[in-house]
Amino acid sequence: MVYNRLLLIVFLFNLLTVTTIAQKKETVSSYINNYKDISMQHMQKYGIPASIKLAQGILESGFGNSDLAAHANNHFGIKCHGWRYATFYKDDDKKNECFRSYISPKHSYEDHSEFLSNRSRYASLFDLNPLDYKAWANGLSKAGYATNPRYPQLLIGIIEEHNLYKYDQMVAGDDKMADHSSRITEESKEFTPVDIYDEREVKLNNRIKYVYARQGDTPESIAEDMEMWVWQVKRYNELEDDNVVFEEGDIVYIQRKRRRGEENHHIVKEGETMYDISQLYGIRLNQLYRRNNMENDSIIQRGQKILLRGRVRD
Repeated sequence: MVYNRLLLIVFLFNLLTVTTIAQKKETVSSYINNYKDISMQHMQKYGIPASIKLAQGILESGFGNSDLAAHANNHFGIKCHGWRYATFYKDDDKKNECFRSYISPKHSYEDHSEFLSNRSRYASLFDLNPLDYKAWANGLSKAGYATNPRYPQLLIGIIEEHNLYKYDQMVAGDDKMADHSSRITEESKEFTPVDIYDEREVKLNNRIKYVYARQGDTPESIAEDMEMWVWQVKRYNELEDDNVVFEEGDIVYIQRKRRRGEENHHIVKEGETMYDISQLYGIRLNQLYRRNNMENDSIIQRGQKILLRGRVRD
């Protein structure tokens, strides 16, 4: 009788162990299934590879099971760094460190993208091929995202074990993002549509999404159509005036412009301004001035050569 009970206990223990392992594997799959769509959306919006985002989420949150993820919805281990909202404290590199706390995992994903795209230490990442997850993994480590020296290998291992790179390829579609070395030519100024959103055609320039303004469009009307905040439209297009009315055919970016262009340079045409060139090539205005060693609001002349990549030497 006792022997039979022991056999039953051993059987139940083994069954529980096998079930726990199966659930753990399924949990990783569930995590990927739950967050692959938002990761792909953020790749389109910010340029961060979906594979990298998913791998970081899996690694940093223990595929959603860490205390930080469970109690603070923080899936990326982002510490407070001046955060003025809800916080969560736990031991990490130091004892009782401050971490950001979010209303939902979705907010964590959004803040992670903003965190990477708005800090200068990570700016070089956005010059990388968004399909090169290995370069991104190494770039994150070099920029100091994590203290673990094996961080790149851990991310790459997760990506390759779970084939997460396929989500990057899904976003890239027919290799428009994959052709990182492509150059804009006069014949290709009409960029191929990448999406249709409420009857607005969304196009790509310098791997950034934009729409053409219609007659009478304002930042408010475009923000409403694209389900964005007005401040995003203004920020992405570097608009400072409160009462902006676009002209028909103006390029209006719905993602942040990049630090450099795909063309090497631009020859100024009659009446063009640096802002015009910034919008034409999807380059941040301050970076354009910086590359050409020019003061802000400098006047440019017809025929002048403006560098879009590299920098003018003193």
